[in-house]
This record gives sequence, C-alpha cells and structure tokens, in this order.
Amino acid sequence: MTDSTATSAAPPLPASLNVKLSTMMFLQYGIWGAWLPILFPFLMGHFGWEPSAVGWIFSVGAVGAVIGPFIAGQLADRHLSTEKMLAGCHLIGAGLMWVLASSQGYWEWFAISLVYGAVYAPTLALTNSLAFAHLPDRDRDFGRIRVWGTIGWIVAGLAMGWWLLVVHTPEGSAEVIKAAQDAGRVDAFYLATILGAVMGVFCLFLPKTPPAASEESNAAFKAIGEVTRQPLATLFVVSLIVSMIHQFYFVYTADFLSAYGRDTANAINKVLGVGGGGLMTIGQMTEIFVLALFVPYFARRTSRKTLLGIGLVAYAARMALFAYTDNVYTVLAGVALHGFCFGCFIFVAFMIVDEETTPDVRASAQNLYNLVIIGVGVGLGSIVSGYVGDWAQVVTGTDGAGEAILALDYTKLFSVAMWAALACLVALLLFYPGGRRQTAGEASFST
Repeated sequence: MTDSTATSAAPPLPASLNVKLSTMMFLQYGIWGAWLPILFPFLMGHFGWEPSAVGWIFSVGAVGAVIGPFIAGQLADRHLSTEKMLAGCHLIGAGLMWVLASSQGYWEWFAISLVYGAVYAPTLALTNSLAFAHLPDRDRDFGRIRVWGTIGWIVAGLAMGWWLLVVHTPEGSAEVIKAAQDAGRVDAFYLATILGAVMGVFCLFLPKTPPAASEESNAAFKAIGEVTRQPLATLFVVSLIVSMIHQFYFVYTADFLSAYGRDTANAINKVLGVGGGGLMTIGQMTEIFVLALFVPYFARRTSRKTLLGIGLVAYAARMALFAYTDNVYTVLAGVALHGFCFGCFIFVAFMIVDEETTPDVRASAQNLYNLVIIGVGVGLGSIVSGYVGDWAQVVTGTDGAGEAILALDYTKLFSVAMWAALACLVALLLFYPGGRRQTAGEASFST
C-alpha cells in the first residue's frame, strides 16, 4: 500500500461554528441516547411483551429512514433550508415522545413509534449533511464535531442510570427492585421530550443551509445513481448486514448488562447508575477516543477499507465476548469495543458517502445511507433479533402456578451476530475497492 498524505491547507474551524455544530450533535444524540438503550427492557419488563413483539416496535421506528431520502432529503436538497427541516422534525418529535410516555397498549405504541420514526430518523442524516456543508476540512473537523453527539448520548444515559438508582430503586427483593426500575424507565421518554423541544428551537439558530441549485429536480433519484457505483455499492450492502448486527446490540445489551450491574452494585452502580443503560455508556466513552483522535489521525494515513475492516473485527470480537465469556471485565471490554464498531465503520461510512457524492445531492445521499442502516437494516434487524430472541429462550424452571419461566441463552443469541460480522468482514475484503477516491484538496490513498 502506498499512502499520500499531501493535502491542501484548510482554514481553521471558526469558534462560533464549532460551538453551534457541537451543540447540535450533543442534542441530536442525547435525544436518542435517552430512550433507545432502555426501550427493550422497558417494553419486555414493564409490559411483559415477547421479544418478537418488541422487535416489531423497533422495526416500525425505522420507517423514517426509509422515507427520508424521498421526503426529508429531497426537501433539504431542493426546497427548504436544512436547519428549518431539522427544527420542524424535532418539535413534532418532542410532542410525540410526550404522548408515547403515557401510552399503554401495544398497537398505540406501534402507531406512535411509526410516526416518530418518520420525523426523527431523517434528522440523523440531515445533521451530518449540514455539518459537512460548513466544515472547512472533513477529515480534520468532522470527528471533533460528531464526538459531541457521543457525549450527549453518554450524558443522557448516565442521567437515566442515576435517576433510576436514586428515584426508582426501592428497598426490597430483587423482584421488587426490577419491577420498580422497569416502570421507572418511562421517565426516559420525558427526558427525550425536553431535549427534543430544546433541539427544535436551537435548530433555528444553526448556520443557514439553503437547498443547492441543480438542473435535476429530483435529488433522490440522482443520489441513487451515484451510490450504485463502487465503492458505495459494496459499502451499502455490507452496511445493511452491519446495521442488523448493531440492532442486536441495542435490543439486548441493556437487559444483558443489568445482571452485571446488580452483581457489582457497590462498584459500578454508584458511578454509572442502574438499568443497563449507564453501563452501555462505556462504549460511548471509547467512541470519544475513536472519533476525536483515532479516526482523524488514521484517516490521513491509511485507506478507508482498513478503517472499515477494523470496525468489522470489533463487531465480531464484541459479540464473541458477550457470547462466550461470563466475567464482568471481559463483558465490559466487549461494551468498550462499541467505540471501534461505530467509529471505524458507521462513522467512516458517512464520510465516504459525503466524499463519493456530488454536493447537490449530499443530503439525499446521506439519507439513502440512513435508509440502509437506520431504515431497512434496523427494521430487519429488529424483526430478526426478535425472532432470534424467541429461539434463544430456554426454560429455567416453573413459577407457583406451574407456568414455565423463560430466560435468554445469550451464547446462542450473540453468536448469531458474531458469525454475521465475520461474514461482513470477508465480503469487505473480497469486494470493496482497496483505496479512497481522490477528491480536490484531499489526501489520495491507493493500494
């Protein structure tokens, strides 16, 4: 491999722009981090729904990423300023979160989750495209901006962990404590409501990002034409499977970690709180290192393919640690690998999508990638992980009424995701082009 690191000097990132974009990312991912890690244990533990039923709730929330390229991306690329699109989506989303917090029935949850996904999921891609539109140097600046999204996720997760510990952890048996914590997780949706309302107002003060002028009226169709060439074609296919693996992590890990949190209450709970969500923030803590230091350093010194490969190795290793070890330290090491999973694959993939598409369709291209990883991938991953969860349940005994007591066999569950990650790694090595396309003013990499 021969790497060239020559790059034209870019102006520094203005301090005011840095603050605005960093705050945008903090709020964007704080909203998500408040409720996503606790959704599965809340719906299963509080309402008693089966894993496959909960999987369908997760899947309908991904619908927004499916329609995003054709509505949100089209509007942002052709008709409305991106910051106005973001403001409207987040204000509507805050209202939906408030309603969701008081919902009780399965189909009520199903319907509201469907609408919320339609307004929230597109904002993930729109914040990326807005940031890319204003950053002087993508490789140098994006990681340092996006890392504030990780910090927002951590703050929200820790806040919920501490809240559950202080407010919803009564004295009593393990069953009493679990029931109280399961019910108390509903407060995560009120936190997401507050953060969403603040984000909606804040977006009106973001840098003006008007739609780009183009002779082609439909940005989504033009973006589809661009993402069907290499390396994006292979990237999108591999990312579909990766996002399904990613969903295994978010569906099951909070509940999986809750047992370790209870076993090490004096050491861990005082720092990270209870309920599993706090423990999951360890992954976001390593993500800070990966986004702020690791990726910016190696983005100029190695190929995109190498970084993507590191991410896939981390995905497989994390699932192997979850499946085949039963020690709190090895399990938490698996959680810590999340930083490399997300940072070296998903984060780098967003950079590749931006650099491999033309400026007038980048919002739509980012939404197309969102369609794959947050829409189709999360939707399918939620359904598949739900049915795999049903398959991985084992009978551990019977209750007083003679009914079977079921528990998840996490070795069976997480080994499925581990083998899928290894298959993605093989596909990347075989089909992804070796280097990065050279673009004006950027480093060129070749193998």
